[in-house]
Amino acid sequence: MLSKKTKYAIKALVVLGKNANNPPMQISKIAEEERIPKKFLEQILLDLRNAGYLYSKKGAGGGYSLSKDPKDIMLVNIMRITDGPIAMVPCASLNFYRKCDECHQETTCGIRDVFVQVRDATLKILTETSIADIIARESNLIFNL
Repeated sequence: MLSKKTKYAIKALVVLGKNANNPPMQISKIAEEERIPKKFLEQILLDLRNAGYLYSKKGAGGGYSLSKDPKDIMLVNIMRITDGPIAMVPCASLNFYRKCDECHQETTCGIRDVFVQVRDATLKILTETSIADIIARESNLIFNL
């Protein structure tokens, strides 16, 4: 299941992407618009800034803005920043691999085999989907109401 941290990170990036040509947005405005607890959002935005996805500006007219084009911000990277592994079991993870304690033989484990396929299918979608794609999907959904 998608964590609130990841969902809020994506929602914040979408808002910032939609406002890319405007001055930096204040945390309180993003929090209010997306109904995200302000303190939680502060930590999420700090993580995204430290990872190079956001600029922050202090003082009057300050706030956050994207440091990359929304088409270059892929969901897979945001999920790894906010939640870590994409795989549902540690032995199927590419970047956060850990052997399962209860596993006798990984190469013949049917559970692992299935979840490697799940991971691969998930990675395909997440590596091909950007914040710009989410923005476009929202526009299409609104248009088709």
